[in-house]
Amino acid sequence: MAATTVYQKPSDFIRSVCGGKIPTTRTLTLTASHQSRIRRLMGHEYRPSKVRYWMSGRRMVIILEEIGKTQPITTGYVVSGGKIEQVRLLIYRETIGAEVRRASFTNQFKGATIGSNGKLNRRINNIAGATLSTRAFMEMGRVAVYLDQIRSK
Repeated sequence: MAATTVYQKPSDFIRSVCGGKIPTTRTLTLTASHQSRIRRLMGHEYRPSKVRYWMSGRRMVIILEEIGKTQPITTGYVVSGGKIEQVRLLIYRETIGAEVRRASFTNQFKGATIGSNGKLNRRINNIAGATLSTRAFMEMGRVAVYLDQIRSK
């Protein structure tokens, strides 16, 4: 049975990157075209038809979830100008692989964008025993950058 570990509550993450307060929640409605692009970025269907996000200046703050091996991993992303500024593991529900919470792992995403091939433009080193969690972080990172791109259109 997987244990749930809350490293930081999503609301506390939003506050921490938005100057101590939670800005107005905004919603991005995902069209069929958006869903199709996200499916290509993730390699599978993405269920939500709406995604909530928050703005702090020009920075988009978004909380995403993706299945690691069997359980959802809840992660906070800060994206600005199509680049990832920050990634933080918020809630982890798997039995192994929680090393993805370490700054040495999440810092690899800083400055990452997605190329025309739909991949992150930098290599993210895997963590032994956390392959599926690493994959989930990379998928969510690609989606976070994409959502920032479509939000600002």
